[in-house]
Formats: sequence, C-alpha cells, structure tokens
Amino acid sequence: MPPPGVCMSIMQERHKKEGVGSLANPEKHSNQDFQQLKQYCLVRGVRYIDEMFPPDHNSIGDGLVSPDDMARVVWLRPAKMVRNPDFTVDGISRFDFGQGIVGDCWFLASIGALTFQKHILEQVVPLNQSFKDDYCGIFHFRFWRFGRWVDVVIDDKLPTVDGRLIFVHSKTPNEFWPALLEKAYAKVCGSYADMNLGTPSEAMMDFTGGIHITFKLTDAPPNLWDLLFRAAKSKSLIGCGTPQGETSANTVAPNGLVRGHAYTVTGVRQIMSQGMPVNLIRLFNPWGQGEWIGDWSDNSSLWQTVSPDDQKMCLSVEENGEFWMTMKHFCENFAEVDICCLCPDFLDGNPTCHWTPSFHDGRWVAGTTSGGCMNFPNSFWTNPQYRVKIGELGGDCSETQGDNNLLVSLMQKPDKRNRRLVKSLHIGFSVFEVPAQFKGQGGKFPAFFFNNNVPVAQSKNYVNAREVMEFFRLKPGEYLIVPSTFKPNETASFILSILSKVKAQIHENSNDQDMEEILFSPKTPKPTPTVDLEHKGGDVDSKITLFQKYSDEFEEVDAEQLQRTLNENLIQGNAKKTQGFSLESCQSMVALMDTSITGKLNVAEFLRLWRKVTMYKDIFFHTDVDRSGMLSLSELRNAIMASGIRVGDDMLNLMALRYGGCSGNISLESFISLVLRMDCMTKIFRQLNDGGAISLQENEWMYISMYT
Repeated sequence: MPPPGVCMSIMQERHKKEGVGSLANPEKHSNQDFQQLKQYCLVRGVRYIDEMFPPDHNSIGDGLVSPDDMARVVWLRPAKMVRNPDFTVDGISRFDFGQGIVGDCWFLASIGALTFQKHILEQVVPLNQSFKDDYCGIFHFRFWRFGRWVDVVIDDKLPTVDGRLIFVHSKTPNEFWPALLEKAYAKVCGSYADMNLGTPSEAMMDFTGGIHITFKLTDAPPNLWDLLFRAAKSKSLIGCGTPQGETSANTVAPNGLVRGHAYTVTGVRQIMSQGMPVNLIRLFNPWGQGEWIGDWSDNSSLWQTVSPDDQKMCLSVEENGEFWMTMKHFCENFAEVDICCLCPDFLDGNPTCHWTPSFHDGRWVAGTTSGGCMNFPNSFWTNPQYRVKIGELGGDCSETQGDNNLLVSLMQKPDKRNRRLVKSLHIGFSVFEVPAQFKGQGGKFPAFFFNNNVPVAQSKNYVNAREVMEFFRLKPGEYLIVPSTFKPNETASFILSILSKVKAQIHENSNDQDMEEILFSPKTPKPTPTVDLEHKGGDVDSKITLFQKYSDEFEEVDAEQLQRTLNENLIQGNAKKTQGFSLESCQSMVALMDTSITGKLNVAEFLRLWRKVTMYKDIFFHTDVDRSGMLSLSELRNAIMASGIRVGDDMLNLMALRYGGCSGNISLESFISLVLRMDCMTKIFRQLNDGGAISLQENEWMYISMYT
C-alpha cells in the first residue's frame, strides 16, 4: 500500500533534498528499478514484459489506429522482426529514422537536434544497451519531466502490422534505438496517441532539463542570426516550426516546406557569395524527405557562386530532408525558433558573463493562492510571490552587457496522467519594484501594495501554453515576481525559473507574515474589539459556574461534557451554518489541553481552553466579512493571520484541504479546532528548540498533524 498523500508529498520533498530526481540520481518512473528488474529477468531466464506500459491497445491509445488496423497489430520483439538486431548501427545520426503514423514530428525534430549534442544524447539514451550481452528484453531511457529527471523502463515489444513497425522506424532495418526511445517517451506521455501534436521545445526541454528561449520570427531581434550562430556552438538544441495552413493537415507548400510542421536547425553558417557574406540556416525535415526548393536549396544555382571548399562543406545533393536557406527566407517562412540550452551564456557572446539559474516549485490553489491576474485587485495579492534582489554587474561583463539581464520562465505542470487530457490554463506573471518602505517587510505583500504600484515588467500575454517566458532589463534593486493564472480560483502546479546575469537572491515570499500587514492598509485603522469581557473570558466567576454546571463529581469535564458545553453556550445563536462541535473534535481539544494527562479537563485547563475558543470565535466572525457564517478560503488566510499564527502558502493550502467542507468553506467549529491544533504544535516545537526556528523534520510533523 502506498503511503498517505501528505506523507508521500513529504517523502518526495526529502528525496529531492537528497538529490533524488537529479540527473545523477534520477527518480524511478512508475517506481520501476531498471537494475533490479533486469537482474530478476536474468536470474530466472525470462524476457521482461512491462506491466505498467503493456503491449496492448491501451498503450497505443485511442483515435490513432483504425479498429480494423488495431486488430492487425502484433507486438513483436526486434529479434522476431529481423536477424541480429542492434541498439545502434554505426553510431547515432539524424538520418537514422523516419516518422510513423503518429503525428510526433515535433518529437522527432527534437531527436534530430539531440543527435548533434553527444553529451546530452548520452544522458537521455544510455548507449551501453544491446541485444547481445545480458539481453533480457528490458531497456531504459532518461527524461526531464517538470523539474525532475526520471529513469523510464520499457520492454522491447514494439507494435507492428505485417511485421513492419507502425511508428518511428530506423532506415537501417536492424537498428532499434529510435523505436525504443519513442516507446519510452510514449510511456511518460501516457500512450503513443498522447504524442500526437506538439512543439519541439517540449521534447527539447525534456531532453536537457534546461532553459527554453523562443523567438517569434515576425518580431525577430535584429541580431537573431548571431544568437543562433552562438547557440549552435554552445551545445544548444534548436528547433523551429512553419505556420499552420488553412487546415490542420500537413500539406506541402509550393516552396517545398510542410505547413504546420516541426523542423530541426542543424547548421548556422556564413559563406561568401560573389564577394558578399550570406547568412545561411540549415534545416532538417524529420520525415527524412521533402525539402525547400528556393534559393540555396540543393539544386540552387547559387551554389556555383561559392568557393569549392564551401561547396564541399555545405552542399549535399540528395533527398534526405536537409537543406539550406537564407536567414531572410527563414524568417519569412517559419513562425518561431526555439532554443533549449543548459544555460543561455551564448546570449551575450562574452565568456566571462554567466547566467545563474534558480528554480522554484509552486502551486495555485482555488480559494487560497489562486488570485487571478491584476484584473482582480481584491484577490491578486493571494497569488504566490517571489522576492528577487538584483546586484550590480562587475568587470568586463558590465561593459559588454546586452539588452537584458533577467529571464523569467513560468511552466505549468500537468494534472493528468495522459498528455492529451491536459488542459493548460492561461498563465503569466508580473514584476514589481519593491519601494523603500516595503524593503524591510517580511511575508506576502497585501492588496493595497498592488493597488498602488504598477508592474515594471510582465509577460506580454496570458497564454494557455505549457510555458511562458520573457527577457527583461532591470536595474539593481529589489523586485517582487507574481506568477498567476488569468482567472482566479484555478488550481495548478508550476515551476518558476529565474535566470540572472548578475548576482541575485531569490526566495518565496509567503512565510513570516504579520497579520496587520494582511488585514489593514496604512489608511485603515486597526479595529478595536467590541466583545465584552464575559465573551472574552474575562468574567472568571461566570466561567467557573459554567464549568461546574457540566463537570462531574470530581470537578472535571470529559470530551462528551465539553461537547455539550461548547454547543449549548458557544455555538447556539452565534453561527448560521454549523452542526456543532463533533465528539471527535472535542476529544482532540481535551488531548491538546490536558496537561495533567487524565483524559479530562480540570477547572484551570477548562478556563484556558475557554479563553482560546472565545478569542478564536471573535476572530472568526470579524474575518467573516460577507456574514455567511462560514469562512471562505480567502477569509481563512486573514483569520489564521489574525490568530497570531504565521503560515506559508503550502501550509494554508493543506489547511483548506483538511478542514474545508465540500464547498471549500470553513465552519466555526472547524476553524477553532484547526487553530487550537496549530497553536499547540507551534508552541511545542518552539519549546523544543528553545524559541528557535522550527526544523525541517518538525515542520514535516506539523504537516502530518495538521492533515490527520
């Protein structure tokens, strides 16, 4: 049985801190250990069959193969298709493979780029695999998936019709690395059908775990060719795509280019033609055929105007899907170009300038941390916030600094197992400069900050894409980055990547929040309590009388007696929507306040509890601004802060899940139970630390105690 959800989340965070999910120690996809499974098969003399991605129609997926053809599909191991199968034959090349019936040209274009970077290729495709030594039908590949590297195990059964592969296939019949790599990626996507349609940047990021930079060619920077030239030399993967035609079909234009199709950039070169420099781009069609027929194509007469050395270096007159074109024609005929790299140091052309990356996992949760864009001023501030301090550039780097010194990328994580079922939200981000009066403030910036400050930078649009990214030029100082969905109350996880060319300090901003910073703006005075002393627990005699009314002959109250006391004296007539305190919640209160460990509360313990619950009741009704008798999730944040407890977004989201009803709202009794437990746990851990900060392990225990 797998661990409970909150425990699993804690375990994953621990593993991440211990390096699990890094390239050196990838996470085991589907909890499958390649070495253990291989050893199991070798010892027992069996061929591996992957139960998590079985050789059946479910792994192919719906809508990709007709029912008649599906009935003809037979899953075969390579040795059943050809004699002497090999993992690779004469190395790995972009010309090794051809596309099958699945529309994954975007994936194959990315493989084409991958073959140019051997060090990246080997981290994705372990080349020490074969069909000879210790063969037992099991292979594995590595991909970066939304913040972590995963090792993906597959068997080598491949779908065929009449003995021929129906998906990607090698042009050398006995070479199988392309088909096996495609199968492994289909597994992480959910099925082969889930690989239908995409962009090269998606797969290139999954091959590198790096940074994705995209340039729209309708608005290309004037130095784009220089950027591509430096990127090609800096071990980057580069892909591009043509605009979609009138239909979604991949039709061939009169110039030979395929509409709505992904290509690989395989070369960037300047040559001399008739005494003039010409900037050329070489592109590869992953179909392995179909080429540009304009200027500088294979049969263009312009090749007669260059030197024999350039002809020998560049020209290859054969139908292999690869061709040259000028930078001008490239910008006219393609929609965008994507560069994926481990670090964008190539941007400035200065080896002394290095971009430093920082990655942050976050989550928007409806009602608590999903405030929508700035069109929603009352809730925008509840979005996750990240503080960034940017320092001064020094030395040669400052003299050659380009236009930008900060790259911000926001990627949303999928919430579905199958790629085709993922519905991307419209996402974006805003960057605010932190004024002097806010620089010493800890915790989340309140609504009035955003109502009185405009962004100094932001993403151009909110788009329903896997990722949005922008470059900025910001002066040294302190900034606040707020990622958000376009609409409020939408739930999703995300990765915020921040790359800076200068020394930067970055941290998440939701912890250590002062309640007055949240509830009241400088223009709004803090309200004074209007509740009398009796309701505040000040009239001790009346409370002792109340205690004696419900206590037993030993002057103690148990959980059942406490339940009657609270429901008849605290709840009655005060809450519109409540079922009263449950016996379970009262048992929890007794356990929290019972310092004498008798299972009951004496008069001193009862009075201490009563003071707390009446104070929390007052906070509940003060923060219930719509007078509904329930706290919405946004009101819960204010109520928690007003209780004197400081929590981060992750803890607040956990509270909403644990104590919110089906509507997500919090009742009076749930709020009191929640704050009592939180207050008690916080004090215990602080006493253990002599007033110091709560440790990581103690914070984990607090998570568990809050959720159980």
